[in-house]
Amino acid sequence: MARGDAGRRLLALSFCLLATRGELPLPQKTTVELSCDIGPLQVILGPKQAVVLDCSLGAAATGPPSRVTWNKDGDVMLEHDHLHLLPNGSLWLSSRLEPEDRNDEEAPRSQKVIEGSYSCLAHGPLGVVASQVAVVKLATLAHFSLHPEPQTVEENGTARFECHIEGLPAPIITWEKDQVTLPEEPRLITLPNGVLQILDVQDGDTGSYRCVATNSAHRRFSSEAPLRVALRGSLVATRGQDVVIVAAPENTTVVSGQSVVMECVASADPTPFVSWVRQDGKPISTDVIVLGRTNLLIASAQPWHSGIYVCRANKPRTRDFATAAAELRVLAAPAISQAPEALSRTRASTARFVCRASGEPRPALRWLHNGAPLRPNGRVKVQGGGGSLVITQIGLQDAGFYQCVAENSAGTACAAAPLSVVVREGLPSAPTRVTATPLSSSAVLVAWERPELHSEQIIGFSLHYQKARGVDNVEYQFAVNNDTTELQVRDLEPNTDYEFYVVAYSQLGASRTSSPALVHTLDDVPSAAPQLALSSPNPSDIRVAWLPLPPSLSNGQVVKYKIEFSLGREEDQVFSTEVPGNETQLTLNLLQPNKVYQVRISAGTGAGYGTPSQWMQHRTPGAHNQSHVPFAPAELKVRAKTESLVVSWQPPPHPTQISGYKLYWREVGAEEEADIDRPPGGRGDQAWDVGPVRLKKKVKQYELTQLVPGRLYEVKLVAFNKHEDGYAAVWKGKTEKAPTPDLPIQRGPPLPPAHVHAESNSSTSIWLRWKKPDFTTVKIVNYTVRFGPWGLRNASLVTYYTSSGEDILIGGLKPFTKYEFAVQSHGVDMDGPFGSVVERSTLPDRPSTPPSDLRLSPLTPSTVRLHWCPPTEPNGEIVEYLILYSDNHTQPEHQWTLLTTEGNIFSAEVHGLESDTRYFFKMGARTEVGPGPFSHLQDVITLQETLSDSLDVHSVTGIIVGVCLGLLCLLACMCAGLRRSPHRESLPGLSSTATSGNPALYSRARLGPPSLPAAHELESLVHPHPQDWSLSPSDVEDKAEVHSLMGGSVSDCRGHSKRKISWAQPSGPSWAGSWASCELPQGCSRPALTHALLPPAGTGQTLLLQALVYDAIKENGRKKPPPACRNQVEAEVIVHSNFGASKGSPDLHLQGLEPEPEEPLPAETLAPTSGVVDMSQGGDWLGRELEGCEQESPGPDRLTCLPEAASASCPCPNLQPSKALEEAPGNSQPKALCPQSS
Repeated sequence: MARGDAGRRLLALSFCLLATRGELPLPQKTTVELSCDIGPLQVILGPKQAVVLDCSLGAAATGPPSRVTWNKDGDVMLEHDHLHLLPNGSLWLSSRLEPEDRNDEEAPRSQKVIEGSYSCLAHGPLGVVASQVAVVKLATLAHFSLHPEPQTVEENGTARFECHIEGLPAPIITWEKDQVTLPEEPRLITLPNGVLQILDVQDGDTGSYRCVATNSAHRRFSSEAPLRVALRGSLVATRGQDVVIVAAPENTTVVSGQSVVMECVASADPTPFVSWVRQDGKPISTDVIVLGRTNLLIASAQPWHSGIYVCRANKPRTRDFATAAAELRVLAAPAISQAPEALSRTRASTARFVCRASGEPRPALRWLHNGAPLRPNGRVKVQGGGGSLVITQIGLQDAGFYQCVAENSAGTACAAAPLSVVVREGLPSAPTRVTATPLSSSAVLVAWERPELHSEQIIGFSLHYQKARGVDNVEYQFAVNNDTTELQVRDLEPNTDYEFYVVAYSQLGASRTSSPALVHTLDDVPSAAPQLALSSPNPSDIRVAWLPLPPSLSNGQVVKYKIEFSLGREEDQVFSTEVPGNETQLTLNLLQPNKVYQVRISAGTGAGYGTPSQWMQHRTPGAHNQSHVPFAPAELKVRAKTESLVVSWQPPPHPTQISGYKLYWREVGAEEEADIDRPPGGRGDQAWDVGPVRLKKKVKQYELTQLVPGRLYEVKLVAFNKHEDGYAAVWKGKTEKAPTPDLPIQRGPPLPPAHVHAESNSSTSIWLRWKKPDFTTVKIVNYTVRFGPWGLRNASLVTYYTSSGEDILIGGLKPFTKYEFAVQSHGVDMDGPFGSVVERSTLPDRPSTPPSDLRLSPLTPSTVRLHWCPPTEPNGEIVEYLILYSDNHTQPEHQWTLLTTEGNIFSAEVHGLESDTRYFFKMGARTEVGPGPFSHLQDVITLQETLSDSLDVHSVTGIIVGVCLGLLCLLACMCAGLRRSPHRESLPGLSSTATSGNPALYSRARLGPPSLPAAHELESLVHPHPQDWSLSPSDVEDKAEVHSLMGGSVSDCRGHSKRKISWAQPSGPSWAGSWASCELPQGCSRPALTHALLPPAGTGQTLLLQALVYDAIKENGRKKPPPACRNQVEAEVIVHSNFGASKGSPDLHLQGLEPEPEEPLPAETLAPTSGVVDMSQGGDWLGRELEGCEQESPGPDRLTCLPEAASASCPCPNLQPSKALEEAPGNSQPKALCPQSS
């Protein structure tokens, strides 16, 4: 706990307390909304204030109400000067006069007109909603009921002043010293309950203190109380004083959210220490702070704060202490934890609303329908303590708003939900001419005629009936086949009004209910006899009295009674007499004195007499000494209850002769019921269980209590005088039986149906079948079927159907959807639990929607890519997607191009389109049942062709011929330079150490990194000693591609490895090693192109030229689309010239398909070349070798050799791709172009 600052918090705390109570004074004009929400609302009107009450449907509906009606204190509200209805239906209230301006006559009248409880009914399109109550009161402030009293306190002690005043709203209490408001100091503690505490009193605190109460109605001052400060120890009363608690905490009850202050002030010498604990041992919550030094402050009380708090004051350095305890009870206003949900049901189905509420104390639940209290009947039942509302056989009259209202002492809470009743087209009309004819006291014949509309579609009827009188009656129903229009209903109660109605059913649903037919069952004989009371007013008479039978036993109207009597056991001489049914007593005359007679009675209806009562014995008085023996009390009547008997009587003849009465009673055993030999009343006092009970002569009624229900008792009443007891009046009968417990408690609820089975009927319906429970002692009336989508947790989507039979066809389902079903049995006035859940899916159907989110994107001038998502309602497993496209959307659908793809693919590419053309696409999906609808049209324009794509054959041929002629001149110069170099002919291969005076011309081909550390290079295309040019066929890859200088850079289908052929200064060993991009394992066939790069003897410098010319002219005149092969090689030719006069190495880079700008060679490098190049020999060799290369079709106009690695197109399946290396200019170290495959 933390210590709070009293002076800074108390004023704000007071306003907070008022706000939580809803009692803050209103501004000059404000608006309060009334709806089905938390309540009741407290509205306090101050002088010259006005309030507008708005009526709203709340969150249950959207939009304002169409009509509003207002009630005040439960009655229709009448307009007045202070009450006006606004055009929008709101209510305007005002309080115009100041309190001092109101005269004695106007003030009560104005208060009576304005103050009260206001509520409204908001009418909307779905029904009526009743609002919470708004309690409107006028602001008042009474006079002080408690004034502060004078105080004398020693220095450093504690002074305490207290005042009390009532007002609306609750007044704010402040204190003044010498008529000046007290400053905010930690020593001055002002509590909301009107208490002022002054801690550590000083001499400067001396003065007069008064209390100031303020609210919107008035401001009042209390009388002043002086405070005198004495020197410490000067007061004898406090010297050495034991611990005394001056102000103890009080028991407090607040509503959750309000503020609580528990005060504890103790006095002792020296000053005691004060501490707080909870009596239950729990720690005090951390949000409870200490106000001042000894008070507890709970700014916002919650239910967990409830408990008993103990204040303990200890005297320092002693064991003396004092305690005071108080209980804090925090109430929680009701809160709806589970509100009912909006429902939409078809006619004759079942709706279930569920409502849960929390609060302290536990709130009670009640229901409203369209703003009026709901009256349960046979179709409408409130179950589960009010938390569940079940409506069966729904009709149009059941539509509207249903409100769950939770109430306790702290307030109310409300939640509303609409019920919509859906009526389908094509339903049969209601059955007509329903009649009910009583056949007996327990049977009725009900007949009707078929509906006038759609009678041929009827598949059956349901007959419903219940008692026509009373409340909370059980409704019963029977299923009737379509081949009959009558039914005999049995097991009815006699002399009872019943109501019958009929509903017709077709495949589409139920009809409206028919007009009800009322019937009254016939009378039956009474099921019991009245209870008798016998007395003798004189020796020759016996007065017989009885009470009428209740309706539950009479089985009709009692029209007569039969009284039988005989002398002793002479049953063969039984006399009888009849009296009308409206009589309750009879006197038997001319009897013999001092004789025992036996009497019995039976009641009769129009159906006859019922079972007579048991024989009851009575002795007539003797004929002698009549002046001293009192006669028996007259008109002895006993009203039986469950555990008591109410005995009443009238005084006997000559009541002045009696002194009082004696009352006896006893329980009659089973063995005594047939014993009639003993004379009644002849037993001694010891034979009776209780008695005698002496009663005064003025007493005429007495209740015998603590009896056993359903037992037979005998009661005797005698009058006595000062001489002896008189004759007895005797009654014998049974107490009422204890009420039978509810059948669900006595015999248990009915078991769920057995063998529940669901079978798919179509894509929108499922058959559900079941059997009666195997073991049950309850008569099954009908069944409730609950179903919804599998795994659903939203109660509003769960549907209930009622069925009298043992099967039901449930329609209106979604295709290819799994549902779960459960069935509940209903007995007489009891409901069983739902059985286990059965799952079943509906059959698939065509898709209801096309593929969604279709997107088109052009890739090339002839290709478009499509992306899509599955349909939102596939209604089955998609097995195929259909793509329709055309460049003319007006064409019939059968003229469009159709493409299909598998159901698990969500993108596709369409090839073979024309460039720069608008195409229209639409898509559909197909299940195993059939195709669904196509999507809306979407269009896309293909890309335009680029310049490289638009070059014709003649342009390409001209470019190739021009480049070849330029290269011929260049090669002629290179050959002339090489012939003048004597050093290169002495090497086994081309040397990199050519003299500066003899230009060296050579090439190096790097098609991929070798497995060895050294780079394998093709050192030269010109060699004077071809016999020394040894190259192992195993070092070369399977296939290679020879590019022309205008050849293209070809992408690898998998790895995109690039190969380059360059002319440069050699810096490594001979290229005798492998230069291929595919490493050839042993046993692999050697590629045919190996010899294509090996010049035969005598070819000399003509090799490269022949290759270039051959590539340029062999397949001239065709476009070159990108090859679709794998691992094709991109070759780059680099030509270097090295002359003695120049140290540089200018490069001429000639790329493949994508021409790059060429740097012109310096003039000094273009030395003239002598001699003519003969291409005949080299051309023949090159043609023979290139016959082994594979030519792609359709493809670029060149030969393509495919060095495929690890793929089906490679002749060697074990071929592995190697790295492509590139040597940067001026750097002899190779550089990897592609990452090494692992």
